[in-house]
Order: sequence, then structure tokens, then C-alpha cells
Amino acid sequence: MMDWTDRHCRYFHRLLTRRALLYTEMVTTGALVHGDVARHLRFNAEEHPVALQLGGSEAAELAHCARLGEAWGYDEINLNCGCPSERVQRGAFGACLMNEPQLVADCVKAMVDVVDVPVTVKHRIGIDKTESYEFVRDFVGAVSEAGCRTFIVHARNAWLKGLSPKQNREVPPLRYELVHRLKHDFPDLMFSINGGFTDRAEMHAHLRLLDGVMIGREAYHNPWLLSEWDEVFYKEEPSTLTREEVEARMCDYMVREAAEHGTSWSNIARHMLGLRNGLAGARRWRQVWSDHKLKTLAPHDVMALAHEPVAQAA
Repeated sequence: MMDWTDRHCRYFHRLLTRRALLYTEMVTTGALVHGDVARHLRFNAEEHPVALQLGGSEAAELAHCARLGEAWGYDEINLNCGCPSERVQRGAFGACLMNEPQLVADCVKAMVDVVDVPVTVKHRIGIDKTESYEFVRDFVGAVSEAGCRTFIVHARNAWLKGLSPKQNREVPPLRYELVHRLKHDFPDLMFSINGGFTDRAEMHAHLRLLDGVMIGREAYHNPWLLSEWDEVFYKEEPSTLTREEVEARMCDYMVREAAEHGTSWSNIARHMLGLRNGLAGARRWRQVWSDHKLKTLAPHDVMALAHEPVAQAA
């Protein structure tokens, strides 16, 4: 979810669900060691609970970055061992780390030793065309011994050569049963499953066997799905916000961001373009919020313009 789940996206998603755990886009250790820490770690207090997802393979650097994450107030530190992109591989982290379980274990231990918040790992079920269950079982076993108690498992292999990141989300087959086997073999560990989920019936089916479900692109493209989660999965009062009220609150947020950080509303609005999916006038609504020629208008004025054709069509 690089360049997708930034703090603006997470603020938007938090308006839809109070309880779901939100994850940052992957932040590399190099960006924090050598770059602008505030730019990468700043987030809105409303986002809690929120996990910082790190990319790296040097234990000392990851420990340093985990400390930074805890100091900035993140609720969890997550190590990405699932991203298959060639750019990430060149940095010797992401999915290729699954070939080095002891290195991952050393990195996890270095982080566990310096923070009090949970340290978790997100990974695949295998690398390339190696489809042995023993491969992922041994990886989890080694990393858990270093102190990781929670694993988020994308139930596809990661093909390190020959597939783009997009193809890596579609071509390798989903094998949910391997994640279920992990839970059976490691009953004291926590396992969340990721990959291909689009509706709550599928999520419920897996939650009967596992501890959590992670939703990525479906939550981004069809965000209204999140609005029922607090009631359905957490047995809490349902959200009373309408889509229009969520949109209006995002406009308030855009005004605040512009005043405090000089952020253009167009950098924020892109994350909510799926809010009206399936509704009459949604296409025109997206076009208005995507029109950079309108960037001199105030956000609330853009919202009013975006709803004009919807009202006329009704």
C-alpha cells in the first residue's frame, strides 16, 4: 500500500471505523535514519490504534526506528516481509527476507528488546514457486522464538522474478488453508489472514478459525465497507455518520491541513474517491473531486459542486 495508506487516508478510514487497526504504508529504515523523521512519522491523534510498518533488514537500524515509532506514539511496530517489488528487493528487505528466517528473527529480537509495544511481522506463505508448507512453518517458528507473537499472512506466494507487484497480488494462487494450518500448529500465536477478501461473509468464515483479517485494496476502493465493521465484528453501536457527513468532515480536515501544513486538498481527496461507489452520480462526483483546476476553491465549495449533478439527477 505504498503511497496509498498515508496519514490522510488513515484519517478518512478512521471516520468509518473506530476499532479496526490501521497500518501505515511501509517506511524504510533508511528514510528514518537519514531523512525527515517528522514527515514520515507524523500522524493524527484520531488514527489510533495505528501500527507503524517498517521495511529494513539491519537489526540495529530497525531497533532505532522501532524506538522512534514508539516515541511518536504508534501502537504497534510491524516488519514487512511480504512486499515483492524489485525496488524493495534491491534494498534487501520485504518478501526476500523469508529466505533468511534467522536474520528476521535477529531483527525482531532487536526491536522487541527496545520497545514495549507489540512487534509483529507481515509475510507471504512462500517465495517463488516453492509451495512447501514446511517453508512458512519453519519461518514462523524461527521468528516466534525471537519474541514475535502476531503474524499477518498474505496467503499467496511472492514471486521475486517475472511478476510485477500488481501481478503478485493476482497470479500466485490463494491458499488460505496454509494459514489455517499455521494457527493449528502454533495455537498460542496470533494469526491474521490477508488476500482477496471483498465481503464480510468471507471475513466471518476466516475469523472462526483465525484471530484477524487484514483488508487492503478493497478497503481503499470500496471504503464504505468499513462503516459496518464496528457493529458486525466488534458488537458495538453502529456508526451514525452518513456518506455526506463523512465527506463534510473530510472537508473540515482539508481546511485544517491547509492551515497547519500547507497541504493541498487534492492530496487528501484522492483517498476518498471510492466513498460513493455504486451510487447514482458517483462518476461525476469523482470527476469533480479529481479536477485539479478546482484546487483554488475551498473544500466545502468543491463538495457543494460535486453534489450538484447528483441532486439534479434525483
